Amino acid sequence: MESGDLRIFQAVAREGTITKAAQALNYVQSNVTSRIQHLEAELKLPLFRRSNRGMTLTAAGKNLLEYTDKILTLMDEAVKSTQYSEHPAGLLRLGSIEATAVIHLTPLLTDYHLRYPDVNLSLVTGETHGLLQKVLDYELDGAFVYGPIDQPDIDYIAAFDEELVLISQPDKSDIHELLTKPMLFFDVGCTHRAKAERFLSESGISSYQIMEFGTLEVILNGVAAGLGVSLLPQSSITKAEEAGAIASHRLPEGYRNLQVWFVHRRDSVFSSALSSLLQMIEQT
Repeated sequence: MESGDLRIFQAVAREGTITKAAQALNYVQSNVTSRIQHLEAELKLPLFRRSNRGMTLTAAGKNLLEYTDKILTLMDEAVKSTQYSEHPAGLLRLGSIEATAVIHLTPLLTDYHLRYPDVNLSLVTGETHGLLQKVLDYELDGAFVYGPIDQPDIDYIAAFDEELVLISQPDKSDIHELLTKPMLFFDVGCTHRAKAERFLSESGISSYQIMEFGTLEVILNGVAAGLGVSLLPQSSITKAEEAGAIASHRLPEGYRNLQVWFVHRRDSVFSSALSSLLQMIEQT
């Protein structure tokens, strides 16, 4: 059993089809298919169930994937441990909540790239819980998420301070009336929901509607059109407010403070690329 076969197996397990796995790995489909067949022949059992909808793991496949993730992570960590130098290089896989990516990360990562051009940066966006899970699963080296996070396997540093505000159509100002409107949030897992629910409860509102949207732009457009209201970081809505598309309303003291953390696994071997990023974050 070779590490290359395990990487192909891992990709197929995650992507769900030979086609998507081949694209992710930049391999031809026939090579991926033959390597999976070779691995199943070597183990003398099927690792996947095939159907028109794709490929799902068998019980044996699920067991192998658990070990595969551990083996490949240890191999990657071994490589990283040899890469520590005064000249950071290699891959640095980052994640971020969308608002932080839009507002804060462009200048930070631009500066980082100018300092360390040999580092191959990648960035994915998502919600806090999903990004945290990717860090825990070793799929990301670190991520910018909303804190606090109570997770024993995670270390963090404070990255950015934000203020959470209620946003609405520009011609609306009665807070109690606004809180009766639908709340527009990102997909399941949006960190602001818990604060919104406590705020609504304290404001005497027990019945409310939540609508889920995929991007910051769609939420802002929905609020501007009168579809509902939302709770968002002040920095992410500044341009829309200056353009007169929306209005912001300050929240009570206990609800307005919002902190973005950069999180990473506590047991990770730090590459020069990751250590350099942490130093830059601490200096901002």
